[in-house]
Amino acid sequence: MAEDSDLERTEPASGRRLEQAREEGNVPRSRELGSLVVLMAGVLALWAMGGWLFDRMFHLTRAGLLLEPAQAKDPAQMLVALYEMFAAGLVTLLPLFLVLTIASIASPIAVGGFNYSSKAYSFDFARLNPVSGLMRLFSVHGLSEMVKAILKALLLGYIGFTVMKARGEESLHLMQMAIEPGLVDFAQILLGASVTLVSGLILIALVDVPFQLWQYHSKLKMSKDELKQEFKQSEGDPQIKARIRQRQREMARRRMMQEVPTADVVVTNPTHYAVAIRYDGASMRAPRVVAKGCDLVAQQIRDVARANQVPLLEAPPLARALYRHAEIGDEVPAALYTAVAEVMAWVFTLRHSASLGTTPPPEPTHIPVPPKLDPGAAAAGAPQ
Repeated sequence: MAEDSDLERTEPASGRRLEQAREEGNVPRSRELGSLVVLMAGVLALWAMGGWLFDRMFHLTRAGLLLEPAQAKDPAQMLVALYEMFAAGLVTLLPLFLVLTIASIASPIAVGGFNYSSKAYSFDFARLNPVSGLMRLFSVHGLSEMVKAILKALLLGYIGFTVMKARGEESLHLMQMAIEPGLVDFAQILLGASVTLVSGLILIALVDVPFQLWQYHSKLKMSKDELKQEFKQSEGDPQIKARIRQRQREMARRRMMQEVPTADVVVTNPTHYAVAIRYDGASMRAPRVVAKGCDLVAQQIRDVARANQVPLLEAPPLARALYRHAEIGDEVPAALYTAVAEVMAWVFTLRHSASLGTTPPPEPTHIPVPPKLDPGAAAAGAPQ
């Protein structure tokens, strides 16, 4: 049961799944919204340019019906006249065609946004499979599209019947009217019918757009196993990433250990923490931490320091403070300058006595460390 439930596509599509769908040309689209936008753009264009279009079409119609006798007898002149009428008609309708073209291009962008994919033009043999075609035809999507088409036809048919019933007598009277007033009345009837039709398409689009979005995201839903596999592919296998991080830590630790022999002193806790410090007055503004570690790493730092004759100083508060508040490669905090300066003074005195062969100086025992920087002091002062 667990495996079956794991294969159920109950999870929303991930960002990567949606991106792959767009790359394949699979984006939500609403044909009803496209029809609505194109028709609405056409109605608005006719309303805005109706007077100009009427005048142009009226003159074109009169010019087409008035022919000179010489033109009627000469096929060459008839072709010229036909060409001129065709060019004039094309120029007249060009603004309307331009508006409709822009609307047809912009309408798909309203739902799924602009998307271009060359994969959508690739040839797919599976689309030629008749079995797959029948399965798509009798699928839930095919049945829903059929039901939607039937409801759309019924609604638009009812709207058309209502318009024809209300404007039927006016339409019949057009045959008895003169051309100019008849064309005006016909344009008004056509515009009114178009507005009514647009109202019906608005209702259809308000239902179809949410349905298409829901259907699109439902098809792209993923199972929990698919989400896990996608995460592994995009982020990498957690076990492999853990091994990589372990290797990186080991390499960083080896680089850090190579810096310990260059340190001036290693401050210890004495067993839990070890911090190696180096100071070069010519290139450094303040002492820097070149290595630090706790427990096993601290033990390794102490061993490398002893092997390379780097002085070890047992100063638990300072070791804890440096370990907590200074990263490798950083300067020691300004609040610890005084404490570190006392340590460095002891180191320089120790080197000087070694060069002279005299008795080494005693280790400093009271190094001033602000209590707020010492985790041990803060823990000891915390209320129980």
